[in-house]
Amino acid sequence: MNDKELMEGLLLTTKGVADLYLHGTIESSTSHIHSSFDNALCESLKMQNQIYDTMSQKGWYQMEQAQMNEIQKVKQKYTQQN
Repeated sequence: MNDKELMEGLLLTTKGVADLYLHGTIESSTSHIHSSFDNALCESLKMQNQIYDTMSQKGWYQMEQAQMNEIQKVKQKYTQQN
């Protein structure tokens, strides 16, 4: 396993953890539990961002800019459904 694959695995795992913490925050039954999940969520999001930044700097996570005409098509599609 090379460094890029390792970082991809860390990023996916961290995103999954953030998702679990989000649901824990939403579904928590007391303010103490809510606060604990919320703090864990914030920390996991910081970690995810650090991993993303590192991967982006190395050229391992490249994003494609959305074309404005494609954005307009999607907006029109959902506007018409309302």
